[in-house]
Amino acid sequence: MKSRKLRISISVCVFMVFGLLMGLPSGEAEGGKEVVGEKPAQAAQTAQGEYKLKIPFGLEETAVVIPADNPLTKEKVELGRMLFFDKRLSQDNTIACASCHLAKFAFTDGKPVSTGIRGQKGGRSAPASFNRVFSSVQFWDGRAATLEEQSVGPFTNPIEHGFANHDVMVAKMMKIAGYRKLFKQVFGEDTITIDNVGKAIASFQRTVLSGNSPADRFDMGQEEGAISPAAQHGLLLFREKARCTKCHSGFNFTDEKFHNLGIGWDDNKVDLGRYMVTKNPEEINAFKTPTLREIARSAPYMHDGRFKTLEDVVNFYNKGGVKNPHQDNLIIPLELTEEEKHDLVEFLHTLNGEGWQQAKAPTSFPK
Repeated sequence: MKSRKLRISISVCVFMVFGLLMGLPSGEAEGGKEVVGEKPAQAAQTAQGEYKLKIPFGLEETAVVIPADNPLTKEKVELGRMLFFDKRLSQDNTIACASCHLAKFAFTDGKPVSTGIRGQKGGRSAPASFNRVFSSVQFWDGRAATLEEQSVGPFTNPIEHGFANHDVMVAKMMKIAGYRKLFKQVFGEDTITIDNVGKAIASFQRTVLSGNSPADRFDMGQEEGAISPAAQHGLLLFREKARCTKCHSGFNFTDEKFHNLGIGWDDNKVDLGRYMVTKNPEEINAFKTPTLREIARSAPYMHDGRFKTLEDVVNFYNKGGVKNPHQDNLIIPLELTEEEKHDLVEFLHTLNGEGWQQAKAPTSFPK
């Protein structure tokens, strides 16, 4: 089968809208172009080292989203890494951002729904936190307009990190001399603010990427044998009969939009989703299309983690989801054969890549 450009036609698979991190594409499988963070406006930041974001092959340089008021610097990214992994940023010192975003599960947590302080269960699965540098609105329901806003949201969730408000968390952080010193170095201010906490964590998250997958190398002509014949057939199905690119589009396999698949309508467990943010009846039970990169590592699937395997997900879409008054009209029965479903799953397994492996926990934290 002759390949075609994944990055051009890969739209988001109608069947994969599940209810979930470093540079610019080089055209070479072993390297990547570098994007240099803009120089900070504040004098205290201008002396810091520029962070060169290296985008893995298959991702697009022009799609990078770095706010002008939060340029990347080496020091800020490192501070964000510490904050991301520090369990002291929870009410009872048991939960860090990384507790629900583990590298081995493609920066999800491998659970149907996430667990917060005191073992409490949330209502949704943890979205993948890589390739966020290409995204604007965050969370399954898009309630955070920026990555900075998303980065501080869980801290005041009573189930997740459990602080009564951000002031309580900042007061706790101010008691840690090491953090006071680092925030002074990075932001030039004598106090820690929640805005700067968000900027640091968001900066770190923008460096966690996934690209240079076997699918990228095959489809862009770098490596003819990168994926199996079955996966090649699956790629063709992905673009055509399976209608996956209706939603899972572009180089990051997501249209960044919200869709109602029918999750929960068959067992009376309907989550109103995007509607709770916009109050638009047309967005009842609609959730953001997740990227399909690293999808084989990020089970279970959908916003409530109801499907354990990719085969379960394909079967769900093959049946046309679950009919309901608000279902997206893109969701229709696919009539895939057993062989076609198998090959489609084979293709999805070729979307595991690289660029996130450097995102490891610090060996020590500020005291």
